[in-house]
Amino acid sequence: MKKIKLLNAVVVIIGAVIILLGLNVGLGGIKTLGWQSTRDFVSIIDAPTFHAQDNHIRFIGGVWFGIGAAFMIGGFAMRKFRSTLIILSAIIAIAGLFRLSVMDTEVVLSAAIAPSFAFELFGFPLLAWWLIASGKRDV
Repeated sequence: MKKIKLLNAVVVIIGAVIILLGLNVGLGGIKTLGWQSTRDFVSIIDAPTFHAQDNHIRFIGGVWFGIGAAFMIGGFAMRKFRSTLIILSAIIAIAGLFRLSVMDTEVVLSAAIAPSFAFELFGFPLLAWWLIASGKRDV
């Protein structure tokens, strides 16, 4: 029973972090709110295109916020949300593979990306495994 409570706490913490990341992008767009880096890393040379793409990025930030909320809710209602959390963990791991589409290992393995990439490819599959194993004990 103690292990399940630890799992619940881990899932809630992961959810909170994802929510913060979602808010950073969802409310800040391409430039973000600056919670992870400075906001002046991009200059706009085509305002209409920038604003359209910025709006799409805000939507993706909102999706990330929603995923974080699902993790937080799942941490409090594990029995009902376990399968959803497993699926979301798998989706995040698969999405992490899309980072490789940049075809530049220097970027993917940089200090700015590597920790997230490692967590996506290893942390979330481990979380899914933990969720599966804890579900077997609940039966």
